Amino acid sequence: MTGQGERGGGVDVSVVVPCYNTERYLDQALASAEQNDRVSLEIIVLNDGSTDGSLDIMRRHEARDVRVRVIDKPNQGYGATVNRGFAEARGTYLAILEPDDWVEPHMYDDLFDFARSFCLKTPPDVVKSPYWRIWMPGTPDERRLNCAYFRRIRPSRQPFTLGDCPRLVQHHPSIWSALYRAGFIRDRSIRFKEVPGAGWVDNPFWYETLCQAETIVYLDTPYYCYREDLPGSSSATRDLALSFDRWQDMCDVCDRLGVTDEGVRRALAVVGFRYAGEAVAQGALEDADLRARMGAIFSRMDAETILSLDNVAPRLRELAFRLSGREVPRVAALGYARGLVREFSHSLGINGVGFALAQTRRYLRRRANQNRRGPRRDGGEGQGKGLPKSAPRKGR
Repeated sequence: MTGQGERGGGVDVSVVVPCYNTERYLDQALASAEQNDRVSLEIIVLNDGSTDGSLDIMRRHEARDVRVRVIDKPNQGYGATVNRGFAEARGTYLAILEPDDWVEPHMYDDLFDFARSFCLKTPPDVVKSPYWRIWMPGTPDERRLNCAYFRRIRPSRQPFTLGDCPRLVQHHPSIWSALYRAGFIRDRSIRFKEVPGAGWVDNPFWYETLCQAETIVYLDTPYYCYREDLPGSSSATRDLALSFDRWQDMCDVCDRLGVTDEGVRRALAVVGFRYAGEAVAQGALEDADLRARMGAIFSRMDAETILSLDNVAPRLRELAFRLSGREVPRVAALGYARGLVREFSHSLGINGVGFALAQTRRYLRRRANQNRRGPRRDGGEGQGKGLPKSAPRKGR
């Protein structure tokens, strides 16, 4: 299973690195990818109009490693840059490496070998793995933590489809801890949305890809090291409306592809509630436009699905009915309480007692703050929320 059969280039994995002004981290990112030595690898580094020293760093790596190829181009944004990288790639598989992250040695070697171990006539469409959260990066409190879906993706068979394990799209859209078969991406005409900056375009790409994949394989070993919420990233500076726009894009993908699987639709609703919960915590209910946008996404969710989501705070589910203009039912809290216990137990198991207790203290402080504010006259939730903070992807 080599690139020869798909593109004629003899390349197994093409790693696409879209780069804009990340000179502080870029050397580490590229050096980490270069540690793969069992697969035929190419590393396509795209300079998206950087104004810092990023291009010089790329050129140094290109000069000393023949697998590195630099493409210097005007600034177009994340989506257009990755699309260009995919178009230039010669590999059987495509991968994305953010220039402010890094990968552990042999990530691409191991994922490619894992895909090959299934001995399929056509290689798996998607090879997925969990990732390491680099929490509070660059501070004395920096820690390496397992992601939320580590030890939770348990398909009954491999390869599998998204309908067999819809939880895969319920969590952070970690598009970079995966390999994508290049022929599959091309044949399905899958492309990133092209907008200025980062634009959260990983969200619709994630659904577009996983919903169409006929063969997914999953290796529950984290390799990718993801720095969360760096200053200046899209997660730290984004317009609150952006997440609602991208959720609508994901819903549009499901509608266009005719996705009716209940599990996939439930996972999509969970993502919508996560974005809404974060926005409410930042005062979105005080803004008429944001309230309308939240109402619009809640209107696309089935009422029974909303009621069934025990992992979403009851008050937030009641808010969903209110903002979508429906009669507001009484949502029981018992299931949610049980869910919190399950989440604590899982966090305890994968990240240790210290982090689990810290997360519990943060949650209790948020709830106390919410209770002090009390319910709004319009029935909203003020600034409080009952969901953990999401960790949207970084970007420009």
